[in-house]
Amino acid sequence: MTSKTTDRIATLYFWVTGVVIILILAWFLFRILGDGLPMLNWNFITGKPSEIMAGGGVGPQLFNSFYVLFLSLLFSLPIGIGAGVYLAIYAKKNRFTDIVRVSVEALSSVPSIVFGLFGFLLFVNWMGLKFSIIGGAITLSLLNLPVLVRVTEEAIKSVPESYWEASLALGSTRWQAIRKVLLPASLPSLITGITLVAGRALGESAILIYTAGLSVSRFFPDFNPLSMGETLSVHLWYVQSEAIVPDAQDIAKGSAALLLIVVLIFNLLIGIPSRMLQKKLSGGK
Repeated sequence: MTSKTTDRIATLYFWVTGVVIILILAWFLFRILGDGLPMLNWNFITGKPSEIMAGGGVGPQLFNSFYVLFLSLLFSLPIGIGAGVYLAIYAKKNRFTDIVRVSVEALSSVPSIVFGLFGFLLFVNWMGLKFSIIGGAITLSLLNLPVLVRVTEEAIKSVPESYWEASLALGSTRWQAIRKVLLPASLPSLITGITLVAGRALGESAILIYTAGLSVSRFFPDFNPLSMGETLSVHLWYVQSEAIVPDAQDIAKGSAALLLIVVLIFNLLIGIPSRMLQKKLSGGK
């Protein structure tokens, strides 16, 4: 088999793979949005849920989804980015750093339900937070930490070493070089990693079932971090499995479509500026 034939076969294979992925995504969007979009209206998106009567909304659950996401990033971003910077810049190559990297990679493969059980034992029972938004957010941040650490480390290592050397040669301290050179240069990759983490957090349910609970506050919006905080993804699971409202299937379809739209919009709002920033940093190429 000649090299040209091999190249054509490989090209065809990659094209077919790309088309199949696009078709799967299109079918997925068609099924979810096709069933759920007719259920979406202003009352459904902003209204309070109902346990018995039909016609309830998902306003508190939607609010809690973003509130839990915000708090989880508030906890995980400083620690995750800081640990990534330490491993990329300050950590020496020895057995300790090897153990740290192996531990981070091992944590990234732990099922989310295990983190949920850990959060239930630690925050709900031992620390006495009960089912609360803050307990769910902290546990969710633990799930996101390994990904943030690895993304930060790889993003900084992808910056040309000449940037670092030039900054130090001009008299910068390590912290100045990190703050003014390395982090801005690696920002597009960091934003991509944060987007993936945030999208995963918005759709997470197993952790929050065990830590944030299956109910919402009587007040809406409720910024009290100690109140119960059922999110939209948890509500979707609940109405599909335990709800007794007569329109449970319609609520589930609408919640699935709304959750998908929220994740898509969130990724676009972060992803498009990230691409523009990356293009600007690369000189418009």
